[in-house]
Amino acid sequence: MERSAVASGIHHNYILNPSRAATSTTRIHSSFSSLRNFPSSSLRIRHSPSPVSSNFIISEVSRSRCDAVSSSTTGVTELAEIDWDKIDFGLKPTDYMYAMKCSRDGEFSQGQLQPFGNIEINPSAAVLNYGQGLFEGLKAYRKQDGNILLFRPEENAIRMINGAERMCMPSPTVDQFVEAVKTTVLANKRWIPPPGKGSLYTRPLLMGTGAVLGLAPAPEYTFLIFVSPVGNYFKEGVAPINLIVETEFHRATPGGTGGVKTIGNYAAVLKAQSIAKAKGYSDVLYLDCLHKRYLEEVSSCNIFIVKDNVISTPEIKGTILPGITRKSIIEVACSQGFKVEERNVTVDELVESDEVFCTGTAVVLSPVGSITYKSQRFSYGEDGFGTVSKQLYTSLTSLQMGLSEDNMNWTVQLS
Repeated sequence: MERSAVASGIHHNYILNPSRAATSTTRIHSSFSSLRNFPSSSLRIRHSPSPVSSNFIISEVSRSRCDAVSSSTTGVTELAEIDWDKIDFGLKPTDYMYAMKCSRDGEFSQGQLQPFGNIEINPSAAVLNYGQGLFEGLKAYRKQDGNILLFRPEENAIRMINGAERMCMPSPTVDQFVEAVKTTVLANKRWIPPPGKGSLYTRPLLMGTGAVLGLAPAPEYTFLIFVSPVGNYFKEGVAPINLIVETEFHRATPGGTGGVKTIGNYAAVLKAQSIAKAKGYSDVLYLDCLHKRYLEEVSSCNIFIVKDNVISTPEIKGTILPGITRKSIIEVACSQGFKVEERNVTVDELVESDEVFCTGTAVVLSPVGSITYKSQRFSYGEDGFGTVSKQLYTSLTSLQMGLSEDNMNWTVQLS
């Protein structure tokens, strides 16, 4: 897509789903007041002056500010003014977000770019009252030649479709999803870190934004994408992390929603994660809730163990998220001759493991330095990557960043 095409698709005042009345909405506030290039004085909430039938609107940015940003998308791309050597994994407001909506018929409207900003939503929206929402996460990387790479975006689209079916929601098609991601990334191109400095984290959301009172699927849905430049997920960077096995709280149950990327799965881990971090651990490793002896996953990433060059990971059976990085690591490992087992992995196997590592979109591949279980600490080369994890990390990140030939046909290049 050419820059001019991106700029022409920007709508300054597009109402996704107007509010019933100015007094009938609940404001969702994030740290947008620190929005670079969008001073807080230029942000305003557009209230509907008269009663209308829908429930969701986007904050608008002053037209003069929009026009200034729109013109920047048509010229030579310049990097945003950030200390790229110091970015972490946190929200840094960018220029644009993307939105489209869907009513009961299941057909999504034509999506449009919007200036990034706060949103307003009816307090009776299904996503607020009943947690009817999903999200995805993927990254865009800047190559040395200036081109941009996406990594397996169609896999995220498929996972959202599967999750939407479980949550009784319509979902964008694979083509709609991928095109929306491309459009959003190109519109925010100046926020993509220089090669080797990080990536542009892309967050698609699918929300039940229609108003309901009784428990029922929402009458309307909104698909929204925003982005943020990010560095490493864990404060340790690529240094080994330290986990603690959780024996009281559980992330998921058989027959539940642990296997889909619904928003409620993540709120449920905050308690155990907060306790663990207060004790100095990086994160929590969860066990199955029935036998309390089989590994499941970390709060937001999958787990692997290595023993005698055999790589094992808990099998996907409804309580574990089918991670796209997990799937990619398995395929890379198999292509390099490793034996990979997807099976029940017991907590006792941690004692004999040579290496342990986590995978996920945010963390990519993170080595585990130690795991504590019932006051026993098991160490796995706390000085850095193990031999196997280093090989897999290098292979995967080289693909993602365009440093090696993509024989897997996983990347999508944007100019």
